[in-house]
Amino acid sequence: MHFIKHFNTVNKHRFKVFVHCVKAGIFFQGLTHDLSKYSPTEFIEGARFYLGYKSPTEREREVYGYSKAWLHHKGRNRHHFEYWTDYNPATRSLAPVKMPIRYVKEMFCDRVAASKVYMGEKYTNESPISYFRGGRAKTSMHPETAALLEKWLLILQRYGEEAAFREIRNTKDY
Repeated sequence: MHFIKHFNTVNKHRFKVFVHCVKAGIFFQGLTHDLSKYSPTEFIEGARFYLGYKSPTEREREVYGYSKAWLHHKGRNRHHFEYWTDYNPATRSLAPVKMPIRYVKEMFCDRVAASKVYMGEKYTNESPISYFRGGRAKTSMHPETAALLEKWLLILQRYGEEAAFREIRNTKDY
């Protein structure tokens, strides 16, 4: 168990998200971001499967085939696109729902902060867009939400944080 290391990683991540949320104009969301990570369901599993270079939920999935901590987390934190799924009567299946703008902004802040924490000195402004394009998120979230997030990540990659956060602050809806 790596209680102290996991605690420090969670705090480091939350602080970076807070700083980014302030820059994005969503101060309160920065204060309350990921508080569920301190709950026993998430924290104990995070300490048990702590890796330091990627999310402990990935290791938990390797061991159990699913992550109890992630299921708990995504159901309580609206900045995760997985929260925004609902039954679609037309298709008779689960479908992604367009996220409210405030949570897309927080998702951007979360992804950039996570890249910085887990990549450390290897982080570049290209890291978050590379992760986004290499994962399932782009095809699993609502197309309009994915397009907006990708737009902001491209601005970050091409023009830097200042330009990206200016664009995010100025975006009121999509």
